[in-house]
Amino acid sequence: MPDAILRPSARILLIDDHDRILLYRGLGLLKTPDHAWFTPGGGVRPGEELTVAAARELLEETGYRAAPEAFGPVVAVSSGHWTSADDRLFRSEDSWFFLRVPAFEVDDGGMEDLESSLIDAHRWWSLPELEATSEHVIPLGLAPLLERLLGGRIPEEPVVLPWHHPEPPV
Repeated sequence: MPDAILRPSARILLIDDHDRILLYRGLGLLKTPDHAWFTPGGGVRPGEELTVAAARELLEETGYRAAPEAFGPVVAVSSGHWTSADDRLFRSEDSWFFLRVPAFEVDDGGMEDLESSLIDAHRWWSLPELEATSEHVIPLGLAPLLERLLGGRIPEEPVVLPWHHPEPPV
């Protein structure tokens, strides 16, 4: 697609010691009035390594501090185009890391103003809850991926997940 702004992101599949994953609920993420649940993480700054971005985003969004070395390999990727509220075209390249942590109380006080204005809830989900929900969850295919990861099967190459936004018209 012409003139798309590249936006790499580092996202975290954050699993507590009860095998629950942390997800945030955001409003209007798909240019609709509906909400979607998604993982912590966000944009990679120019020149920033993915693991450094993941550690920074994790601290900003949850209050949990992890060293970049704690993240290990990228376990999943997804990419595609989306249009912002001001009609700019982006191409996202999302990379997910799998990180186990002790259960903790989320502190979202470090979020940027835009992030906190879009997010209205967070919760820890069990795999059965994730598999049973009819709510929109990003990334698509999260439950089967999480089942694999919780079973100790870390992929040798990142799993390619489907893109979660409708592709904008050309």
